[in-house]
Amino acid sequence: MRTDERSQEEPDRSLSPMTRSEMSGSASNVVQAGTIDGGIHFHHAGPAVPPTPRQLPGGVRGFVDRLSESRRLDAVLFSNTATDPPSVSLAVIAGTAGVGKTTFALHWAHQVKDCFPDGQLYVNLRGYDPGEPVSPQQALGRFLVALGVSPQAIPTDVDAAAALYRSLLAGRRMLIVLDNAATAAQVRPLLPGAPGCLVLVTSRSRLSSLVVREGAHRVTLGVLQEDDAVELLRVVTAGYRSQDDPAKLAELARLCARLPLALRIAAERAASRPWMQLDELIADLRSESGRWDALTAEESEGEAVRTVFAWSYRALPADTARLFRLLGLHPGAEFGAPVVAAMVGTSVTSARHKLDTLVGAHLLENHSSGRYQFHDLLRSYATDQANLEETAEDRRAHLRRALEWYLRTMDAAQGFLNPGEAHVPLDPPEPGLEPLRFDTYRDALEWYETERPNLVAATRAAAANGMPDIAWKLAVALRAAYMRFNPFDDWITTSTIGLDAARRLGDREAEAELLESLGMAYTQSHRLAKGLEYHTAALELRRELGNRMAEGLSLNAIGLIHLRSRDLVQAGAMFESGMAIFRDLDEPFWAAVTAANLAEVRAELGMPDEAEPLVRQALDLFVARGDRGGEGNALRILSLIARQRGELERAQEHIDRAVAIAREHQNAVWEGYWLLELGMVHLARGNAPDALVALRRSAQLHRELGDRAREAQAWNATGRAYREMGRPEEAIEFHRRAAAVHNELGDQWRLGVALGDLAIAQHLAGEVDAAVENGRRALEILASYEDPQTRSVRSRVAELLGEAS
Repeated sequence: MRTDERSQEEPDRSLSPMTRSEMSGSASNVVQAGTIDGGIHFHHAGPAVPPTPRQLPGGVRGFVDRLSESRRLDAVLFSNTATDPPSVSLAVIAGTAGVGKTTFALHWAHQVKDCFPDGQLYVNLRGYDPGEPVSPQQALGRFLVALGVSPQAIPTDVDAAAALYRSLLAGRRMLIVLDNAATAAQVRPLLPGAPGCLVLVTSRSRLSSLVVREGAHRVTLGVLQEDDAVELLRVVTAGYRSQDDPAKLAELARLCARLPLALRIAAERAASRPWMQLDELIADLRSESGRWDALTAEESEGEAVRTVFAWSYRALPADTARLFRLLGLHPGAEFGAPVVAAMVGTSVTSARHKLDTLVGAHLLENHSSGRYQFHDLLRSYATDQANLEETAEDRRAHLRRALEWYLRTMDAAQGFLNPGEAHVPLDPPEPGLEPLRFDTYRDALEWYETERPNLVAATRAAAANGMPDIAWKLAVALRAAYMRFNPFDDWITTSTIGLDAARRLGDREAEAELLESLGMAYTQSHRLAKGLEYHTAALELRRELGNRMAEGLSLNAIGLIHLRSRDLVQAGAMFESGMAIFRDLDEPFWAAVTAANLAEVRAELGMPDEAEPLVRQALDLFVARGDRGGEGNALRILSLIARQRGELERAQEHIDRAVAIAREHQNAVWEGYWLLELGMVHLARGNAPDALVALRRSAQLHRELGDRAREAQAWNATGRAYREMGRPEEAIEFHRRAAAVHNELGDQWRLGVALGDLAIAQHLAGEVDAAVENGRRALEILASYEDPQTRSVRSRVAELLGEAS
């Protein structure tokens, strides 16, 4: 297992490059957080309250009219606020492409945002972009982060994510804008479940099912009235042109089909040429229109828009026009100047200047600092022009440069995000292709978070455009970050694409890497059977290839799955085999990692005398290497061994040292896990109040990390502490909640242990019938497990059932 789950701060370079053992979050039962209704409350300071989301993009200059449509939305808002409690309101703004739906929605939203004191959420669902639309899961992920959920704690199941989202919105008054939805299916998971919020949806579709089923109010936008279209032209050109003839402006508006998108582009063209008479501009536009008329049977709004696009495009300088059409090849929805510079082989300064020229011509949008995007119609037009004016060879070459830039910059970011992870082999870059370089962990993290959707899109584009070498390498490079942050959908998607690409290339070493990546993704998301399937496939392939080092890594990974599922004998066999390989290859570090893992198995099997020499040898190596994570994990195992022997003072010394290491390095994964052992030591010493302190902190950290399995372990141990304090009623709630989570995750052994503890607490509380029922269930589940801890639980439960009979 790798030390990939460090704190969010800049990593300590003394940490081991790859430490795959039970101390790391990547080797733990890290899973998505599900919805928790009602529940248990630890009375201590929690994490900082997240800032109120204020996600509305800025409005557009020169908005005109739409008074009747605004009044209809005002009525929806009034109906929302007039009820007590306020109701959930849903409005759909529908209309053709380019009619100004987003501009109108944002203009109105900014006017009423003060009515929603809990903030605003905004997402562009990109339902009509040429690429992949934003899925409900992706949108929910963004919203949940804005609402204070850590990325690791976001459920991978869309229903669970939607339930958590609805829970967080309950009792809040928020404005939610869902822009560019293609279908009702994109919208429904994003609807609040409780009163008080208003949802504004824009779409080219009428979304009739939302009207019928959810009671949405539909507001349909048509083209502007002629007077309003002329006014929009005046507003945009104000300060650049002298008073133009209203009749000529009306003619220009008609040529633009009175569509706001086309009107703004035409007005910008006129504003940038104040010396030209409007007659000349109209004649120019008529000439451009003639080109399209020759290809179509009759005039339409769509043709008018393309006419205006072409008119503005052909007025660009040649190099800027070429950049415009090449941007149509970019795989993602938005982009920055550095990738554009790499794509066309120019400097970042030159690329930014051309991008700003396109923004000034309304052919591109600068929606946030340094980030650019197309209107979907303009992107389609740019792609069409690239297909018309660029050779297939040139299109492929420029796309490859963009994809190479993402791969190489991701490789550079990996050096900070997960510095010990092996890098993919890369040849020297082409001239003019300069990936970013990072000075700090924070810089690398910010870039990764900004570009994450583009990195997934780049992986897809590489595979779709016959570049499997980039596809598999990018998938492996991304794994280094995914191991740390657990975006399971993206991880599985890119790894699956990469696996297919490696197989198409016939690169079996790469295939094994991607099989391992999928094994890790499924294991970390607690889908252990699936994880075992992929790790086993990687092991078989590595054996076939004769790669013994990689074989040892696969054996260690499989051993960890068996350890988590409490198949201790099989786990021990895997670790023994892996350790033998690493010793044969004279790989002392990896031999120490597997020795520590084997020591934990031996300890859990009740063989402390065999476990201690193994873990002490590993501890010596970790200390010599300055591997603080390995050192802390070895100390945790030594604490476990000492606790089993009844050497409680020594156990306390070991685990105190481990927790101090975690806090010194601000590593929440280490601290959360090692606090579980500290809590158990306090319980063994009869110090239940101190155990509660440690276990509460452990539960809090694991919740923030999204590790539901270990959070549930902390809950169950907390129940034991309350039992020791003579408070069985409180213990019952903690044991019950722990059992529910373990049952949901399919962790049978821990479910059996939690049910046994629940039965004991219920018996103490006088709930005899419930105690008998849960005790029998516990014995049934634990019957197939043989180790000292299981036998102890069975013995206590059997004694309880005897007393109850």
